[in-house]
Amino acid sequence: MTYLTLFVCFMMTILITPWVKKLAIKIGAVDKPNKRKIHMKLMPRLGGLAIYISFIVGVLILRPDSPHSFPILLGSLIIVITGVVDDIKELSPRVKLLGQLLSAIVVVVGGIHVEFINLPFGGQLEFGIFSIPLTILWIVGVTNAINLIDGLDGLAAGVSSIALFTISGMAIIMSDPYVTILGLILMVSTVGFLFYNFHPAKIFMGDTGALFLGYMIAVLSLLGFKNVAFISLIIPVIILGVPISDTIFAIIRRFVNKQPLSAPDKSHLHHCLLRLGFSHRQVVLIIYAIAAMFSLAAFIFSMATLWGSLIFIGVLLISIELLVESIGLVGKDYKPLLNLLTKKG
Repeated sequence: MTYLTLFVCFMMTILITPWVKKLAIKIGAVDKPNKRKIHMKLMPRLGGLAIYISFIVGVLILRPDSPHSFPILLGSLIIVITGVVDDIKELSPRVKLLGQLLSAIVVVVGGIHVEFINLPFGGQLEFGIFSIPLTILWIVGVTNAINLIDGLDGLAAGVSSIALFTISGMAIIMSDPYVTILGLILMVSTVGFLFYNFHPAKIFMGDTGALFLGYMIAVLSLLGFKNVAFISLIIPVIILGVPISDTIFAIIRRFVNKQPLSAPDKSHLHHCLLRLGFSHRQVVLIIYAIAAMFSLAAFIFSMATLWGSLIFIGVLLISIELLVESIGLVGKDYKPLLNLLTKKG
């Protein structure tokens, strides 16, 4: 029944996306080209609605059992409504943030939040009153991270699919059927959308899709890894290495350039790779490969010893920093580690 449902969700996305495309054009949910964007023509951008509908159908068929189901689905409805309205009318950043906060609060009220972590050298760290704001920060942060990488055809959908596949795989290892089922339903629904979204795209997922995928990935990773050891808590961060690192360095870049955090630019990971001379499709495939390596790293990390994990984190952070400096993700002149290595050489 599970495999059949996954196939139904996959095919449903493929079948209803053309209808969503027609709807987007009819109601004016279109993305107009400008100097900040890559595409050069008017594009419908409500594609995430097809992913959401297929996901909901899959959930209604399989009915995965959890006390958290209602708040998760209610939160997803709030975030999708926020995305749909934004795709039509382009909401202000404050209003979009309000929708994200509401969806996160619904989940927290429903009982999903990290209350403590087991420290690597013994003892526990209780978050106490900080449990709720930290959980909300995680959900809103990951939601926006997925939204930020939605800059090339098929990029956010592909990276999200890789992350969902990894989270589902981890959930199988941890014997968590609820996270496994939700993750797989969402993954196949998103892969189905890639048939229309991979370069050259016929439709964008828009904020409807990016916010929904970001929200669900944040909640599923939180649900799968909450109240665990400190080392295990890093696993979802590694799985989401591409969007999280891109977001962190975007914040650093804006701080260095003395720009507001909400200021848009063309210096994200995909922009940097395009400037290096790679084609649109090559850039997307390169970032898919990086996302897959992060996912593989998460599996390796989960099986490592404590000291092995700490060394692994160190090597991973140094590798990320070297990549960032090499492609100019923060800026052309930001090369502290490379300059240090050059002087020593």
